Amino acid sequence: MNVTGDGGQAARWNGPAGQAWAEAQTLTDRMFKPFEDLLVDAVSATGAGYVLDVGCGTGATTVALARRLGAQGRCVGVDISDPMLAAARARAERDEEGARAVFIRADAQDHAFEPAAFDAIVSRFGVMFFGDSVAAFANLRRAAKDSGELRFLAWRATAENPFMTTAERAAAPLLPGLPARQPDEPGQFAFADPDRVERILTESGWAGIDIRPVDASCVFPEHELVPYFTRFGPVGQALRDVDERTRAQVVETARAAFDPYAHGAEVRFTAACWMVGAQAR
Repeated sequence: MNVTGDGGQAARWNGPAGQAWAEAQTLTDRMFKPFEDLLVDAVSATGAGYVLDVGCGTGATTVALARRLGAQGRCVGVDISDPMLAAARARAERDEEGARAVFIRADAQDHAFEPAAFDAIVSRFGVMFFGDSVAAFANLRRAAKDSGELRFLAWRATAENPFMTTAERAAAPLLPGLPARQPDEPGQFAFADPDRVERILTESGWAGIDIRPVDASCVFPEHELVPYFTRFGPVGQALRDVDERTRAQVVETARAAFDPYAHGAEVRFTAACWMVGAQAR
């Protein structure tokens, strides 16, 4: 959801995918508010004053952190997506307390952050897209103070998040070229395996690794459901290149598949994630 990465990731998130996230920020803000609150509460409890938000996307978490930390706090959001960063900067300008949130366009995998600068490094679904995760987290370790903390949220397995793959499972017969999700490749579910996450963090120099399952109830308006699944993920990408007849068939078929999650005017689902913590020692 919020992203960082290299090479093909940069092209993707500065193209239609990044634009879609920027345009749908109100929807995604509401959908993932429970996770934003978890991160903000966790970081504020540490007493951190200087925070880096990796893969900050449209800046919801960055600005929320700036608001919570108050006048003595500083928050930096980093992302590779120009469309999302434009939305993030506009969000900060609208927020009376958001001026303490600043945003930079960079690849967190190799950006030359100020060494040993940050009290805390956080991410809401933004660290699963690195081309070289060990190199990326080693770079972030160098940016953290020796007493600094790492906190991020990542998705658990697809089997635990059926809502997230409903559209592609339903649309697969109509979109034969739909790409299959590959375990461990950069993408939404790249950190589904907690053992892999622990290995990455250990190899990149982090200690005190703590990985805990977190389930959250997510809600958004039912009238946003079709725009949601036609914008995002493999189906959203595939629909940019199909004719109107195929698009209509996909929309009808996929919308019916979401019926178990539609409750009157709301869509409700459970998001299964990991809350990952580590220390820079």
